[in-house]
Amino acid sequence: MLKKLLYCLAILTSLPAFAQKPTGIVVQAKIVDGDTLPYIELREVEIFGLPHFKSKSDQRHWEKLVRNVKKVYPYAYLAGVKFKEYEYLLLNAKTDKERKKYIKQVEKELNEKYADELKSLTYSQGKILLKLIDRQTGNSSYDLIKDLKGRFMAFFWQGFARIFGYNLKEKYDPCNKDAQIEYIVRMIENGAI
Repeated sequence: MLKKLLYCLAILTSLPAFAQKPTGIVVQAKIVDGDTLPYIELREVEIFGLPHFKSKSDQRHWEKLVRNVKKVYPYAYLAGVKFKEYEYLLLNAKTDKERKKYIKQVEKELNEKYADELKSLTYSQGKILLKLIDRQTGNSSYDLIKDLKGRFMAFFWQGFARIFGYNLKEKYDPCNKDAQIEYIVRMIENGAI
């Protein structure tokens, strides 16, 4: 019996030993009243509910606004990204001539890529696009034109916009006037719509 036990022990000790591999994730812990509790920070989650409408007309207005914002938001997002990229390059331009040359090059590139698509936007989609560009860049359309093309061009385009009832100097107001647009944009950014 002892021989058999020693024989089994010799076989077991000659086999390679495998340790358990740890599974799961490593987290921080807090000690509360002598008890160790895992501490995990979760990202903030926004819960969206559809608004209640007083009439069918209000509901149609909301649905149209959602369609329009969904159509122009990608352009506004792209404008924000491009603005940051171009702003860095323009700030590092050595001369005013180099800066103007670069602006013309960028303007040509953007016209070739997006002019046809932007020309097909409706009046209300254009207004929403200008507001969202302000949201993305932190500058009104007037300020962007003034910084990139000069005061005269900003004045010209402001006058042209006023003919059609829009003010390029108007700032995006996410808390009051543009609250519905902001709500829709946040829903888009969170993947809710």
